[in-house]
Amino acid sequence: MSPAVPEDPEGLKLLIAREVAALRAAAGRSAGVRREDPAAAPQPSPGDEPAARACPCGGSEDRGHSCGDAGQEHDPWACVCATLPAIPVSAALLAPVEDADGRTADFVVRAGNHVRSAEWLDPPDRQVGSRLLAARPGAEAGGLLAALTDVLRTGRALKAHPVDYTEWRGGRLHRTTLLYDAASCGGQVLATWRPAHAHTELMSLEAQYIASMGWAHYDLLAGATTWSDGLCAIFRTGPEDRMTLTDLCDAVLVEDVPRFGRLLRELFDGEEPPGTDIRFSVHGDARTLHVVGRPVIDTHGLPWAIHLIVRDLTPQVRSRQRLAASRQQTERLREEAAAERRVAAALREALLPTHSSRIAELGYTVAAAYLPAEPHAAVGGDWYKCRVLPDGRILLAVGDACGHGLGAVARMAQQRHALAGLAHAPGTDAGDLTTWLNELICADPSGETATAVIGHIDTARRLTWACAGHPPPLLLRGSGAAALDTSHRGPLLGLLPGDGYATATVDLLPGDVLLLYTDGLVERRDEDLGESIATLGRRLATCSGLGAQRVLDTLMDLYGREDFADDTCLVVIEVR
Repeated sequence: MSPAVPEDPEGLKLLIAREVAALRAAAGRSAGVRREDPAAAPQPSPGDEPAARACPCGGSEDRGHSCGDAGQEHDPWACVCATLPAIPVSAALLAPVEDADGRTADFVVRAGNHVRSAEWLDPPDRQVGSRLLAARPGAEAGGLLAALTDVLRTGRALKAHPVDYTEWRGGRLHRTTLLYDAASCGGQVLATWRPAHAHTELMSLEAQYIASMGWAHYDLLAGATTWSDGLCAIFRTGPEDRMTLTDLCDAVLVEDVPRFGRLLRELFDGEEPPGTDIRFSVHGDARTLHVVGRPVIDTHGLPWAIHLIVRDLTPQVRSRQRLAASRQQTERLREEAAAERRVAAALREALLPTHSSRIAELGYTVAAAYLPAEPHAAVGGDWYKCRVLPDGRILLAVGDACGHGLGAVARMAQQRHALAGLAHAPGTDAGDLTTWLNELICADPSGETATAVIGHIDTARRLTWACAGHPPPLLLRGSGAAALDTSHRGPLLGLLPGDGYATATVDLLPGDVLLLYTDGLVERRDEDLGESIATLGRRLATCSGLGAQRVLDTLMDLYGREDFADDTCLVVIEVR
């Protein structure tokens, strides 16, 4: 049974140390030991000495290198260039060529091996006897000539010196990055070079960067750590700052130490655990990494190394977090909107009630509708009033308080209730009510305006009405419909304190249909208001002979929901 997984970094470090110590002890019992005492090494007998071979410089078929020193006094085994075939990368021995001032102006290729550093570059052995600038015409522009000259002058060796080499060849430009190692050798320069990355390495590196991936190899026996460039990019470290397993224990977030510990525990046991998401602190930034591990098992079943593949999921995790936060905010706004709709619905029931039976007893049929511009809204600033007053008159009004939402609802309620209270004052006409209502709205500190049509239908079926900046009522009589005359119309409510409102009178006949409405029905951005009212009149004329409710339904069918840019209130009064 495996011991419990530590839950803190120090405990996890102790676990790693114990496992590595036990692994090394087990591996050491079967490990071979290199002989350090020369006397203990078996000595070759005289007959075992290898026969001397001819130097490849002399044109042997075994062409390992080419050398320009093949002469009678040339000792093939003392020649530096004889070692070049053993070098697995491109190698050449270069002799300096001095100008008249004694400065190194070029090099001559004295010897070279057969290894190509790129498909389009000749191997060094084909350039023996050639000047460097002739064999490598891009050497000067790429800085190679200066670097080799510096080696010869100072004696300091080059180590993985990068050279961006460009050359015209075969009618095309070729470019590669070569890493040069070079050292001074008896007044000459021995140089080797290799590609900075093979093509497959470059593709692998690009794939790591694109996928935000990297890998690490931990040799548990030797204690060596190898990281890919992609993993260095994820942890934002340099090639020399690779983190050991112990270092990772300090980088992992404390909350995720047990998760990282379980992963390592299973790897030490020789298992291949599934990948897991672990958070690490990278220069103070919490990064979420998906870590997949695989143990490297030897023939004795011991995990002598651990291979980790890491992918940075931080952008995806943060995107999901932002999406979740956005969803929560959307849900909160949806709940607030639903609550507002419930409040508005309750207000609508209280503020826009159905019509009393007393109106029907007086010979009138009323149908009304409220259509909010926003489909989910229940009520806005539009309102109407239709009720029988104590003196037998019918108060008829429609209005529009500026704005939308609960603020407009509050103003609408204030105006509607104020009108209801003022209407009970004896001897008042529609002009008086409109004037008083204007004074109340002007005194409102909110400073919002409103429009309204306010009227009375008396017992003689005469409509006396005032208009405060509101579209005119329409009268359907017979087969024709027209707007009532608005020459007496006054300004918006709340605009001019102290202003008095005049009235006009219209006699109503049996069969007449009176339509009151708010501006949401006729205001269009691309159409003149007068033309919109005329269009409404033509549509109302098609309702000749219909009752109040059917007139209302027909108009709502003719005006689709998409036609309403603002809240709309309609009141239809049929005279029977």
